Amino acid sequence: MDLTQYYQKIREKEAAFKDAYPVLASRETGDGGKVGVLTEVTRQIAARMVVDGTAQEVSEEQAKEFRKQQSEGLRLAQEAAEANKVQVAVVTTEEFKRIKGGKPGKE
Repeated sequence: MDLTQYYQKIREKEAAFKDAYPVLASRETGDGGKVGVLTEVTRQIAARMVVDGTAQEVSEEQAKEFRKQQSEGLRLAQEAAEANKVQVAVVTTEEFKRIKGGKPGKE
């Protein structure tokens, strides 16, 4: 394979992508690659994967759906992280007694 042609194809493919982070679908490869796994990568990596034949571009609708699923997953993960946070408040003895209904200043 002529390396100049190879890298020229990569540059042309990279310039053809509209998005800064295109969504690709994987192709089956001899070394265990699975078909149809969607991923979002940089233009340079996407161009190399397409030229190498390990991935293919997806339609705009598929890309929108993938990004929607990713943002929903992120939102759910953030909510779960917020739910696991422990809030601690430091109060004085007088404040604690006032909260409990006791009179401040008496022990």
